Amino acid sequence: MKTFTFICLVLVSFPVSANETQFVIINGHAMEYQDQGEGEVTLLLEAGGSAGMSDWEPVYHELGKTYRTIRYSRLGNGNSAQIRKNYSSEEYAEEALALLEALKIEGPVVYVAHSYGAYIARVFAARYPERIAALMLIEPASEHDVDIMRAIDLEQAGKEIAQVKLDDMRNGMSNQYLDFWAKRPLPDYGQIGDIPVSVIASVKTYDDPPLLFFTDEARAMWGQLHKDWAEAFPQGRAVLTDNSYHFPQRDEPELVVAEVHRLVEQLNAITP
Repeated sequence: MKTFTFICLVLVSFPVSANETQFVIINGHAMEYQDQGEGEVTLLLEAGGSAGMSDWEPVYHELGKTYRTIRYSRLGNGNSAQIRKNYSSEEYAEEALALLEALKIEGPVVYVAHSYGAYIARVFAARYPERIAALMLIEPASEHDVDIMRAIDLEQAGKEIAQVKLDDMRNGMSNQYLDFWAKRPLPDYGQIGDIPVSVIASVKTYDDPPLLFFTDEARAMWGQLHKDWAEAFPQGRAVLTDNSYHFPQRDEPELVVAEVHRLVEQLNAITP
């Protein structure tokens, strides 16, 4: 495996509040993070798309009451260094590992990821199996998103996919759609080990779907896709909700917190 050298330095060298934003240097760039709580279990919260760590606000403090809970903004997002490049999920996974190393977290973490963050978490789980204890994906982006659209209307799907990619490049969103709609396979069970896995996916329908992907037919296919994916894992489980759209951590924070607790209980039951 190719090796990477990470230059990681905690910029804040004096005591700070657990809820205060801090920064580390990852590959020469400042990355923001917060680290609160304590306990045997460490949660790493990975935001989606172009989002920063604030996306976890509705659940972060509650989770910090029970676990050591870390949230951060990937480079280019939030208040981290505003770099723009054609990132891949592999590079983002490397930077997530660099953050853990900078914080001197040696044991495996429970990786909780939303949307595009799930792409990163899957790559992380396959590349660094010794660093992950359990995996929780919330409304996970999938390389099969485009399959759903094409199955409904092939011609229209082609137009919509092309436009989304153009908008992504125009808006400087680190080319996330070029990454996860490139139709390249990501790690599944087999490449990811036999660890506890939980998926929360929304099947709530839209009154005015902006894309084929948000039509009623697509929503049903989306739910089935993630149910099948999660249940391929011996310790996998899927939770389908029609009470929230793409952000269950905002719309149903109690559901997300409860599912994290359940996943940790499952992990503790199998840990010697």
